[in-house]
Amino acid sequence: MRRALVIPLLSAIFLAVFLSSCGKKQEETTVKIGVILPLTGLQSTFGQSVRKGVELALEEINRAGGILGKQVECIIEDDESKSDEAQTVAMKLITKDKVHLIIGEVVSSSTLAIAPLCQRYKIPLITPSATNVDVTKTGDFVFRTCFIDDFQGSALARFAIENLKSKRAAILKDVKSDYSLGLASAFANTFKEMGGEIVNEQAYTAGDTDFRTQLTSIKASDPDLIFIPGYYTEVGLIIRQARELSIKAMLLGGDGWDSPKLIEIAGANAEGTYYGTHFSPVEKEPRVQEFVSAFKKKYNEEPDALAALGYDTLRLVADAIKRAGTTDSEKVKEQLASTTNFPGVTGDITIDENRNAQKPIVILKIEQQKPIYFATIKP
Repeated sequence: MRRALVIPLLSAIFLAVFLSSCGKKQEETTVKIGVILPLTGLQSTFGQSVRKGVELALEEINRAGGILGKQVECIIEDDESKSDEAQTVAMKLITKDKVHLIIGEVVSSSTLAIAPLCQRYKIPLITPSATNVDVTKTGDFVFRTCFIDDFQGSALARFAIENLKSKRAAILKDVKSDYSLGLASAFANTFKEMGGEIVNEQAYTAGDTDFRTQLTSIKASDPDLIFIPGYYTEVGLIIRQARELSIKAMLLGGDGWDSPKLIEIAGANAEGTYYGTHFSPVEKEPRVQEFVSAFKKKYNEEPDALAALGYDTLRLVADAIKRAGTTDSEKVKEQLASTTNFPGVTGDITIDENRNAQKPIVILKIEQQKPIYFATIKP
């Protein structure tokens, strides 16, 4: 009888100690944010720029005390500019690292590849720069801090007709890129609705290096403007080869052009071309100039749009977690969805009912080997 009482008592003590021990092991000491970027491969300058913006924001947030009294830890993974690798590292971040939220990817195709995983595991995903319309249609855990291709393509078409007085446009698009196809479609629809004519459409695939056949066909159709919704590596070559073929048409593109590599590849041929993007470092807003100053101090270079988007995205995430008062994914998701007029360096950010950011587009013109602010087009 006496022995029978002792055993349950010892069992209860052991259980209490065990549970207490488990509780300590499971106690979270940091807020874990996964970051998936193309740090190598075809879109590596995009990934490197976003990484710099994220790391600058991380320093500032932790210096100010972190989130919910804890330091923020960013686990940054390189997907090598490959959608299948993006899925692999997303699974690692979700199942092994147990992150509370994921920032990424940078391009639309890779973001579309990882969005279903985040939706399935109920991990909020927020992309700084994937503009394809379908990205946030994956589900209610998927957000973005950039504008969408429907707006970007339409705004660029309005700019082509109203500012550049274009009437005859050709399009040269990447047929395997969700980003390029979405932007081309939105541009063509608005351009035609406003009275313009699409006189030629040609295609290429990422990784191509010779575009002379497509450009020769475009030249024969005599457009006054060529819209090239692609990424900087191929676009730099297209610009160079277009001018080598004595094509005089104006050249216009989207935010996929926004990399120093474009000018490096195209050289002087890039002179006088235009592209839309998210940010201009010459904006006089004090918060923009404070960011530009801090970025230059840390990296000894001027921030581009992708760096600014990375910076804004981590700060917006930190704000949402603070408002939620917890890292619980459902509550963080609700606060992300209710974000209104967040003061970003890429403009005030409001998340709409489809989890897309409502914000203006900035038009830059390349002059003397540098992108110069030209115009702002509001939603």
